[in-house]
Amino acid sequence: MSAPSLTTADPIRSQHPGRRHYGTHLFLIAMSVLWLVPLLWTVFTSLRPKSAIDEHGYWSVRGSFDFENFSTAWRQAGLQTYFVNSLIITVPSVLLTIALASMMAFAVSRFRWRFNVTLLIMFTAGNLLPPQVLAAPLYTMFKHTALPYSISDSGSLLNTYYGVIAVDVAFQVGFCTFVLSNYMKALPEDLTEAALVDGASVWRQYWAIVLPLCRPALAALGTLEVIWIYNDFFWPLLFIQSGDRLPITTGVKNLQGDFLSNYNLIAAGATITVIPTLVVYLLLQRQFIAGLTLGASKG
Repeated sequence: MSAPSLTTADPIRSQHPGRRHYGTHLFLIAMSVLWLVPLLWTVFTSLRPKSAIDEHGYWSVRGSFDFENFSTAWRQAGLQTYFVNSLIITVPSVLLTIALASMMAFAVSRFRWRFNVTLLIMFTAGNLLPPQVLAAPLYTMFKHTALPYSISDSGSLLNTYYGVIAVDVAFQVGFCTFVLSNYMKALPEDLTEAALVDGASVWRQYWAIVLPLCRPALAALGTLEVIWIYNDFFWPLLFIQSGDRLPITTGVKNLQGDFLSNYNLIAAGATITVIPTLVVYLLLQRQFIAGLTLGASKG
């Protein structure tokens, strides 16, 4: 009887000999190029003076390249004021959204009660309504909501940061609750049961045990919420009439001329507005990817 061979074939390789993911790679490359072309074109346009465009055209690479459009856009549009306004709106909105959504997700994922699923469905169903459908009712409601004149110049929620923050939180908390509840359901229930036996309160179970384990999901949602709320154009434009309180997304329109538009200047202003969200993503990139890919593989 012949001796057994010392080398055995890999069963995975034998099932898929010479398998290559060329189609997947080509698809990902095509999608990356599709998403990057508008951004690269905006940066390319912002680096060219208007005189070079008038002389050689938009598609030509001839002519000079400089950063003059960026400094001009910063001064002419007063972007520093609009950046502060965006910060005032974005930071409280994101923090309130994540805090409220995590509490609600903890309640529906770790406890069994009568209206558990119903309440989660109601939170999620709120995201199915287009914002434009609620524009008129919300505007009327905010107009008749009385506030002290020390808080609001008009005596209502209109022309205040509070109205925009409230709407942003209301529209985003449902999506975050849905994502965090699914994440928390994947955590072992033995953790909270052991804490309950040790005498830990519900708040301590939420704050000291479950919330730290949700750090990847919180980072991923925080990154998405910063991008979505920071880039929001519709709600600030609807509720804020005072130009000195508008966020950066609406402030760029100050670069639009009445009779002639310098698109190189507008491109430079748009490029400047992208920088904060890009910095947030780069800082939270590892946590963001970890939160999105959790559960994608076993082992």
